[in-house]
Amino acid sequence: MKFKKLVRDKIPDMIIKEGYVPKTRVLSDKEYLRELDKKLSEEVREYRQSKELEELADILEVIYAISKARGYTVDDLMKVKNEKQEKRGGFSEKIFLISKSKKK
Repeated sequence: MKFKKLVRDKIPDMIIKEGYVPKTRVLSDKEYLRELDKKLSEEVREYRQSKELEELADILEVIYAISKARGYTVDDLMKVKNEKQEKRGGFSEKIFLISKSKKK
């Protein structure tokens, strides 16, 4: 069975416990970032299909990993998120923009 994808750290051990032999390798930093981007797309797709909280948690895990791989901390990420929310707002008011036009 072939996978060829980034997996969580404990997956190889889980495969061994199931009686299989995993074949793995450690990615370069460049490969890791590329695979994290693929993983983010995969997790978003899975959430869009299932709408389950578990998939949202997976998305968050990947976002944290991408932040760390790019040299940021979770605190850095949350600071920028909070600054943007303060400046531009969040999404809690459910505003749907239809268009904008110049004032006359």
